Amino acid sequence: MNNCEYQQIDPQALSTPTPTPTLPPRPAVEEERTRRKWEVFPGKNRFYCDGRFIVAQQSGVLPLTLGLILVTTVLFFVFDCPFLVKHLTVFIPAIGGVLFVFVVTSLLQTSFTDPGILPRATPDEAAYIEKQIDDSGSSTYRPPPRTKEVMINQQVVKLKYCFTCKMFRPPRTSHCSLCDNCVERFDHHCPWVGNCVGKRNYRFFYSFIVSLSFLTAFIFGCVATHLALRAQGGRGLIFALQESPASAVELVICFFSVWSILGLSGFHTYLVASNLTTNEDIKGSWSGKSGAEDPGNPYSYNNIITNCCSVLCGPMPPSLIDRRGFVPVEESLQTVSTEMELPMLAAKKEINVVGGPMPSQLPPLLCLAGSLPSTCNPPQPD
Repeated sequence: MNNCEYQQIDPQALSTPTPTPTLPPRPAVEEERTRRKWEVFPGKNRFYCDGRFIVAQQSGVLPLTLGLILVTTVLFFVFDCPFLVKHLTVFIPAIGGVLFVFVVTSLLQTSFTDPGILPRATPDEAAYIEKQIDDSGSSTYRPPPRTKEVMINQQVVKLKYCFTCKMFRPPRTSHCSLCDNCVERFDHHCPWVGNCVGKRNYRFFYSFIVSLSFLTAFIFGCVATHLALRAQGGRGLIFALQESPASAVELVICFFSVWSILGLSGFHTYLVASNLTTNEDIKGSWSGKSGAEDPGNPYSYNNIITNCCSVLCGPMPPSLIDRRGFVPVEESLQTVSTEMELPMLAAKKEINVVGGPMPSQLPPLLCLAGSLPSTCNPPQPD
């Protein structure tokens, strides 16, 4: 047997192979936390308490509304009620307390209730509708606003197509540009309550403005009576204001608020009695304001009591967006893949510069394959 000679090889003399890049492990859907639908909701809304409460994204005026009501009522109970109980009756704080609770409850229900948001069409539903109404055959052509006509109480009503939600809006539905949602029986977007006012929360909104009118007028009358009683005996109004300066603050707030609130309550009382919405009244949909013939309101029962009962006392429709439901597995997979692609796209943009990428930015696999030897393996100096 021939003798074999072995030579010891210095491990440091060998070139260290470039490690292959390892992508971050893709999280399994079973291992990650199951998502609820409110977490991937496409509209411009904010959710609280795991999707139980919904408000508009721009709801910064709501704390101001609540703060004005709380400050005025607290000042009334602290500085006016003790004097009025002593000189008039104990029922004044009781009446004020009932009205205050009713106002705050109605306000919170209006603000945190789904106004009647319609879910957007799924990709299959949107493709089916587009196939029916777009016969141009071009994928880049966007046709003008499309409509569909339906009959309601022997009257033709046009349904507009919503390009955002990819569906024909049901009757009395409009797309809110602030919340980016189609709202059923859309009345208006109210920044004072921080939410849209629609089919599911209009009764709460109407209760809020009517009860607020009573509360504001009640506090204004009680404060005026308080100051009048203190000014008796020739002491004058200035003496009364010096004795109770907080009453002057309440008087100013109520004086400048009661007229607008009373006017708003009267306007919405007219809408309820006519079975109209603010959106329909402004556009003149059924009153001839838009320049067309007065076709008459197809949703009115031609009876004030019946209209009021239909708007305010009907059964509460269920929410259609199912915000606390779980996202299906297919949609969850698409969401995860989208989140993983974003960092990779950002990395590609970083190396896509004029003059080519730096050697440190090139993937090591290109160097190992020898596609760019002069760049990946620069000559070492002697």
